[in-house]
Amino acid sequence: MHFIKRGTGKPLLLIHGLGSSWRAWQPILDNLAAERSITAIDLPGHGSTPAGPDSGTFEGLVASVERFLVETDRVGIDAVGSSLGARIVLELARRGKVGNVVALDPGGFWRGWERSFFRITIGLSARLLRTLRSHLPAISRSAAARTILLAQLSAKPTTLSPELVCTELTSITDTPTFDALVEDLAGGPEQRGPAADPNHRILIGWGKHDRLCLPTQAARARAAFPSATLHWFKHSGHFPMWDMPHEATAAILETTQ
Repeated sequence: MHFIKRGTGKPLLLIHGLGSSWRAWQPILDNLAAERSITAIDLPGHGSTPAGPDSGTFEGLVASVERFLVETDRVGIDAVGSSLGARIVLELARRGKVGNVVALDPGGFWRGWERSFFRITIGLSARLLRTLRSHLPAISRSAAARTILLAQLSAKPTTLSPELVCTELTSITDTPTFDALVEDLAGGPEQRGPAADPNHRILIGWGKHDRLCLPTQAARARAAFPSATLHWFKHSGHFPMWDMPHEATAAILETTQ
């Protein structure tokens, strides 16, 4: 499992979303590292971590992270996840493998037509990005193009750095397990709860303008984890650490203090 370490202080694990890497945390990484000892991983099949036989399934990814925690003596670490990573940290909390948890716009709480909406929209986006891959560095420099390509993910795409956008979009095209994970996530069971230890804090954060994991799903997440606090990011899309980095940093630090 490839990971980077930054900062000193109380340990904190960061887990990115589908088709991403540790670099997704760059807008808030330095501010978190000023207060915490950060470990940011690349999930199997993402970034610099090679895929394993079971890396195209949610259960396989959870098992890989769980092994990483055991092998590196990090069981009980506070954890923050985004999207797929948020669903993973909630599952690790349910299993009693992590401490305090922040889950930003977790997947896994869709029902009915929302499953097809997730599968079709994210699948079409991935196919488009693969077609455009060689042009992504130039496209990412265009504010208009960022607005179009990130319409489902960000409420403020024009404010994002071209470097971050290019890295994230390219990472989607380079993730070999992307399509398999989309099918597994869309067809799998709804995320289960509650967390094993109610004494640990859980914050579920949701962007009011999330067009991938729709805001109506937040109530289901809160019901599955009744000890959790629900925090709305009023001016954010799917990635609060991009659209509202200062508020996301404060929420993370407060929950994991």
